[in-house]
Amino acid sequence: MERVLIRTNRLSKRYGSVPVVNDLNLEVRRGEIFGFLGPNGAGKTTTIKMLTGLLDPSEGEISICDYDIRRQPTQAKALMAYVPDQPKLYNKLSAREFLNLISALYRVPKGIAKERAEQLLGMFGLMERADELLEGYSHGMRQKVVLAGALIHQPKVILLDEPTVGLDPASARLLKDILQEMARQGAAVFVSTHILEIAERMCHRVGILKDGSLIAQGSPEELRQKVGHGGESLEDIFLELTGVRENAELIKSLEEE
Repeated sequence: MERVLIRTNRLSKRYGSVPVVNDLNLEVRRGEIFGFLGPNGAGKTTTIKMLTGLLDPSEGEISICDYDIRRQPTQAKALMAYVPDQPKLYNKLSAREFLNLISALYRVPKGIAKERAEQLLGMFGLMERADELLEGYSHGMRQKVVLAGALIHQPKVILLDEPTVGLDPASARLLKDILQEMARQGAAVFVSTHILEIAERMCHRVGILKDGSLIAQGSPEELRQKVGHGGESLEDIFLELTGVRENAELIKSLEEE
């Protein structure tokens, strides 16, 4: 059995008496791409922030590569990369300077860092503007820079929150190919996305979150068996399990009356 690189045990988050994430138990193994799905407000971003150590849970445990994120944050964070849904960049740096900064923070040797930076800049189509200030970059280009920065230290765990937002179709396909290659090399990839077609084609397993609780997880085929429909898409399964389909049918029936 492959080693578990991301593990949560009864992970919960409350704001006052309001539960946001409830008793979340997850395992993501080496070489696996795990899709984290759910309606807006389901608790996906809160979960990812707890996994990265940016947000303390109310209860429960998190381990990254067998390191407890609260008791051993330095060791855990050294092995992970995080791409938020709204990344912030230093506008007065160029893309190349930004990658140099990230490499230094993760203590990547200078020679290796330079080689990887050139590879990533070329891979994401940023080479021609690599020395321009980031303040002049479009949202899509800035997203590419953030993704390059996340990969430069070759993390064992990659956490991405809506990573395809702002990317054109070619760049989204490139990201999918890169994440699949990272998984083949042994990384654990945890990706939150609203684009269910991407999740179905890219992810080995998915988890569906609703109102802070994990209501289903498994491969797309396992989820098809769960709902009892063998030929449905992941989008159909998601709509059925989250009740969105029922709501849409109810609205349609009311409109017809």
